[in-house]
Amino acid sequence: MNNKQHTISKSVTLSGVGLHTGVLTNMTFLPAASNHGIKFQRIDLPGQPIADADVDYVVDTSRGTTIEHNGARINTVEHVMASLVGLEIDNVLIQLDGPEPPIMDGSSIKFVEALKDAEPVEQEAHRKFFEVTEEVRFKDPDKDIELAALPLNDYRMAVMVDYNSKFLSSQHANLSHVSQFERGFAMCRTFCFVHELEVLYKEGLIKGGDLSNAIVIADRDYSEAELAHLSDVLRKPKVSISKEIGILNNTSLHFPNEMARHKLLDLMGDLALVGRPIKAQILASRPGHASNIELAKKIKKLMLETEKNNVPMYDPKQPPICSHERIYELLPHRYPFQMIDKIIYLDDNSVVGVKNVTMNEYYFMGHFPNNPVMPGVMQIEAMAQTGGILVLSSVQDPENYWPYLVGIENCRFRKSVIPGDTVIFKCELLAPIRRGIAKMIGKAYVSGQVVCEAEMTASLVRKS
Repeated sequence: MNNKQHTISKSVTLSGVGLHTGVLTNMTFLPAASNHGIKFQRIDLPGQPIADADVDYVVDTSRGTTIEHNGARINTVEHVMASLVGLEIDNVLIQLDGPEPPIMDGSSIKFVEALKDAEPVEQEAHRKFFEVTEEVRFKDPDKDIELAALPLNDYRMAVMVDYNSKFLSSQHANLSHVSQFERGFAMCRTFCFVHELEVLYKEGLIKGGDLSNAIVIADRDYSEAELAHLSDVLRKPKVSISKEIGILNNTSLHFPNEMARHKLLDLMGDLALVGRPIKAQILASRPGHASNIELAKKIKKLMLETEKNNVPMYDPKQPPICSHERIYELLPHRYPFQMIDKIIYLDDNSVVGVKNVTMNEYYFMGHFPNNPVMPGVMQIEAMAQTGGILVLSSVQDPENYWPYLVGIENCRFRKSVIPGDTVIFKCELLAPIRRGIAKMIGKAYVSGQVVCEAEMTASLVRKS
C-alpha cells in the first residue's frame, strides 16, 4: 500500500445516466491538495454545495449508498468510491451537474480508466491510515448477515454471498492486496433478480437501468407474456432467458463469481466512507449496503476513540519517513546528543519519532547506575528534537535553519523509562507557526502509556 497521499494531475470528465434517477449527469474528477480527502460538489445547485464523502452523511442505503451534506445529495456513490480506494487516490474533488454519478456499465472500470488517464501523482503528505486494533463486528441474525473487521497491518477482504437460487448458488471472492482491484474486481457489474425489477421500477428506482449496465438473473421459468412485459420495463425490443444460463439475454460474465466480486466492490466503496484508508482484514457474509454502512460506522467510532486517546501506532516493519541519516542532516546534534532513531509520521501539524533505549546509553554510567532510568531531561531533549523535525518541515530549505528550544511549560514525568523500552514521541502544533515561533504539545509513550508530556516553544533561526 502507498505510504504517501495521492491525487490526480489533471481533471477528467465522464457522462452518463444515473442508475436510479435516470438523469444524464456530467461528472468531473479534479485534483485536490494534501489532506483534502474525497468530496462531492453539486455544481447544478445554488451555491454549488460540497458534501464530504463520510459515513456520517449517509441518508439512504436502498439499492445503493446515498450521502447528503450541506444541502448536496448524491446517490449511488459506492462504485466511484471503490475506484478511488482501488487506485489508492486520497484527495480529489468530484463535481456533478446532476444528482447521481453515471452508472456507466454497472461497475467501476470506467472510473478506474478515467482516473488513470488523469495521471495519479504522489503528494508530500503521508497517508493517515487507521489500523483496526480490535475486532469490530456487525450482525443481522434475521437476515443471516455478518460482517467483521479484524486487526491486520494490511488491507484484505473476503466476501460470501448465497441467494438460494438454482442460477446463483453460494459464491466467494477474496482480495489479498489492493493492487488486485483493477484487474480482478473493477469490471464486475451490479446485478439483481428478475423478481426485483418490478418492485424497483414501481418504487421509482432503476430509471437508468437496463441490460447494458446490470446483470439480471432469473429465479424461475418465465412465460412469453412475462418476458414481453420485462422488455417493456427494460425498454428493450426483446428479452430472453436461457434455461441453462439463467441470465437475461444470456449476458456473458467476466468471472464465474462476478456477483460475489461485485459485492466486494460495493463493500470496498462503502467502507471508504470511514474517511481514512484502513488497515484490516474484512470478512463479510451476505453483505449489503445497509450492513456495510453499519460496519463503517462502528469502524469510525473505534477510530475516533483511538484518536481521542492519541496513542500513535508504531510498526517497525514499515520504512521510516526520516531515517537517522536524514535526521543527522537536518538537526545539528551529534553524539552523544542525537536522540532520535527515526521519524515514522509527519504532516503539517504533527510528527512522531522513535527512540530505542539501550543499556549502552552514556548517561546510565552515572544516573542511577544500579537502577538505570532515562533522565527526564534527556526525554525532553528527545521530544524537542522530534518537534524540531516538525518545525523544520514548515520551510522550503530546512538545512539553512537552526531549531532552538526556547520554552518548556507544564512538564510532567509519569513513569520511568528503562533499557529495553521503545519510546514513541509525538508532537503537535498548538497553533500555526508564525514568524518562526512554534508552540507544541509533546507526549512520550512506552507500550501505549504516557511516560512524559510537556508544552514546548521552538524558534526557527536562519543560519548566518
